[in-house]
Amino acid sequence: MPASKKPKKSLSDDHKAALSSGRTASNAVKRYLDAIEANRPKRGRKRTVETVHAQLEAIAEEIATASSITRLNLIQKQTNLTKELGGFDDVVDMSALEADFVAHALAYSETKGISRATWRALNVPSELLDEAGIPGARG
Repeated sequence: MPASKKPKKSLSDDHKAALSSGRTASNAVKRYLDAIEANRPKRGRKRTVETVHAQLEAIAEEIATASSITRLNLIQKQTNLTKELGGFDDVVDMSALEADFVAHALAYSETKGISRATWRALNVPSELLDEAGIPGARG
C-alpha cells in the first residue's frame, strides 16, 4: 500500500507578509551594496570621456598600418573603449538607494545577525548606519 501524501499546508497571511518583507529588505540591501561596490574608486588615474576619446583616436590611426594580429587586438580594444564610453552616462541615484537601505537595514541586520563592524567592512558609512539605527561602536 503506497504511503499517503500529507495535505499541503497553506501559508498564513502573516507568514506571507513576513516573507515579502524579508525579500524587500534583502533587495534593498543588495542594491545598495552592489552600487557602492560598482562606484568604489579605482586605483590609478581617473578615466574621463576625453581620455577614452583620445585612446580611440590613437587606435584609429594605428589600425591602418597594423599587422593582422595587432589589428585584431586594436579592434577589440576599440570595442572595449566604446563600451566604456557608454558607461559614463550611467548615473546611479545613490540617495534613493541609501534611503531604501536606511529603511530596511536595521530589520535585515537583526534578522540575519549582522553587526555594525560587518557593515563597515563592506564600506557602508558610519553616518548611514547611524541613520538606519544600527547599534554598535561608531567607527
